[in-house]
Amino acid sequence: MPDPTSHLDGEIRDGRHRQPVRVYYEDTDFSGAVYHASYLRFMERGRTNHLRLVGADQRALFQEVAKEAPGFAFVVRSMQIEFMKPARMDDILEVVTAPVEVKGASIILHQRVNRGEEMLVDARVQVAFVSGGRAQRIPKPLRVAMESHRLVSAV
Repeated sequence: MPDPTSHLDGEIRDGRHRQPVRVYYEDTDFSGAVYHASYLRFMERGRTNHLRLVGADQRALFQEVAKEAPGFAFVVRSMQIEFMKPARMDDILEVVTAPVEVKGASIILHQRVNRGEEMLVDARVQVAFVSGGRAQRIPKPLRVAMESHRLVSAV
C-alpha cells in the first residue's frame, strides 16, 4: 500500500529533489521577511527528504550502520550561502537539492530556494559522515544511491 504522506517528501525530477515549503509566520522576522536561519531549516528538510527518496530509508540505514559505526551522524561540515531576495509569509517556495560530488566520507550538495522562477537563496553544502567524532566512509548503499543521482552540472 502506498504511503499516504509521501507527497510531503517532495519528488525527484530531472536528477534534482524538489521540496515545496510554505512560509509561516514563525519563519519570519519583525519585518515580515523570512528570517535567514529559516532557510537553513528549509534546506535541511530538502536534504533529509532527498536522502529518503533516493532509497536511503534513514531508520533502516541508521539501524544497519549503528552496528558497524556506533554513534554515527551526518553533519554539515561547511556551507557557502548567498541570500539574494527575501521571501514573505504565505509564499510557496521550492527547495531544490542535487548532489554534485560524492566522496568517501562526504557529499557536496547544491541547494537553491526558489519562489517560482525566482532564485532567493543559493547554497553549496558539504555534509560529512562521522562516527566516534571522526569522519568515516559513507555506507556503500547510500554512496551508490547518491552517485546515481549526482549532477554533472549545478542545480
